[in-house]
Order: sequence, then structure tokens, then C-alpha cells
Amino acid sequence: MKIGVIGAGNWGKNLVKNFANLGVLAAVADSVEGNLNWVAENFPKVQRCETSDELIAFTNLDAVAIATPPHTHCSIAIAAMAKGLDVFVEKPLTLDPEEALLLKDTASNCGRILMVGHLLLYQPAIQFIKKYLDNGELGKVFALTQRRSKLGRVRSVENVLWSFGVHDVAVLLHLVGETPTDVQFSGHAAFTPKVEDDAHLHLRFPSGIIANLHNSWYWPRVERELIITGEKGILIFDELNARVILHKKQVGADLSHSDAGEEILFEGADQPLLIELKHFIESCETRKQPISDGQNGYEVVNVLSQA
Repeated sequence: MKIGVIGAGNWGKNLVKNFANLGVLAAVADSVEGNLNWVAENFPKVQRCETSDELIAFTNLDAVAIATPPHTHCSIAIAAMAKGLDVFVEKPLTLDPEEALLLKDTASNCGRILMVGHLLLYQPAIQFIKKYLDNGELGKVFALTQRRSKLGRVRSVENVLWSFGVHDVAVLLHLVGETPTDVQFSGHAAFTPKVEDDAHLHLRFPSGIIANLHNSWYWPRVERELIITGEKGILIFDELNARVILHKKQVGADLSHSDAGEEILFEGADQPLLIELKHFIESCETRKQPISDGQNGYEVVNVLSQA
């Protein structure tokens, strides 16, 4: 299998390196000379192109991975699928639900694999939590609370929810397995008008589960944590340490509470990006839909757009 990467910037370089290590990298396109020079120095046998059109026309490719600015994703992906290529698109799939829906439908109509780079879904701990909840180990789930904040790159176009929260929304929708019936958003723009630096998202689902998300790129500590409250205890995913902890705290029918301590249920530091890209290759080879398929990408963009 041969894959071309479109966009070799800060994150695109990670795709280039991983696909090269997997032995499937055939071509890289980037309009920035410095990025192509980096490709030439590190992967001299790989075809280099200055535009996405030039790469897509490269006859030996089976698929492309797109790591360009989000507003360009739709046109590039459509062109690639029209050429008969499978497509991996970095998050977010698009900035517009209608474009996301178009990509999903196009992939379906022409029999192409469309996968979105919702990286956190491929963190082994998240897959463990998904099975744990689906098996009823936590009993009835009441609420999920996500936090992803740090002193990070302050952007001037998309707000912190679009920048940080895409992975978190993807995880919330994946774990709950429902489409929210109510989406509420509040945020504060400190540095650029109408571009929120601190954001709170509240989701309510048909089953009664609620989810809350806090994102900030102007924050004193690095916070990456998911807390899930259920009738049989409280589950915490400590993302920084790739650890899932069960706090055996319960409230009885008489509203009395009990605390039987805590237990580490899962711990692992596997590389989610490598797992994600292997999953894309496998989906292309088997023609099975990936976890983060076009429908998943559309649902995430739709929630973000409503917010």
C-alpha cells in the first residue's frame, strides 16, 4: 500500500514519520519550501510535490492523508476521492457541518474509506473505558466531565473549543453512543474579539446523561482528565499518565454514601497516533469502516457548529 501526505507542517511531520516507519509513505505535498526540504533530508526516496493536485495525480497512490488548514479539507478530500483514493483527514473534518456531510456522503457513494484523525479515540484507555461502560460495570452512567487546558498557542481565528475540544467531543459522543438533544456553550474572549480563549460546553443526551467540557489555552496547569460518575462508582481517566482509576464511591437509596477506596483498572502508554494510522491502513485493506469514520466526523463538527 502507498500513501501520500498533504501538509508537512508541525503535525503533518508526525504523519510523514509514522507512515514512513510503517513502510507505506510514497509522496508528500507542501507549498512551504522549508517543509519539502525537511522531507528531502529525512526521506530522500519519497516523491515531493508543491501542491495537493500534483500529489493526487501521482498514479501510484492508494490513499492520502490530509494535514492542511481545516478550511481546505473539503476540496482536497473531494478531489482525492474523485481520483479513487481513500482519505484520512486530520481533525476537525471541516469547519462546516454541510461540508462534513458532503464528504461523508461522497465517500459512501464512491465506496471510499474516509477516516478522521480523532486521535484520542485510539488511546487504548478510551477503548477500555468504552467496553467497561458498555458492559455495565459502572451501572447507570450519570455524567461525564472533560478538562483539557494549559498555557498553549493562542489562535486568532478558531476558538479554543475548535482547537482543543475536537478530541474531547469525539470521545464524549463515542462513549455515550448517542446524539445530544441539547447543546449549550459559554466562553470568554480575552485577547481577540469573538475568539474564546476559555470555553465551557454542556451536552444533554436522550438517555438523561449529561456531559461537560472545559477548554482553555490560558491556564496555569496542564489538565487532561475525564471523570465519569455512575451508580457503582466514579471512573477517572488520567490522560497524562494513561491511567484509568475506579473510585469505589457510591450513594445508597437512603442517600448515604460509602467509600471503599480506589483501584487502577488500566494503565498503558501505547502510542495512539501509531495505532490510529495502523487502523487507517487496515480499514483501507479490509474495506471495513474505521471507528472515526465520516459519520463520526460529521457528528463532531455538528456539535461544535451548534456550540
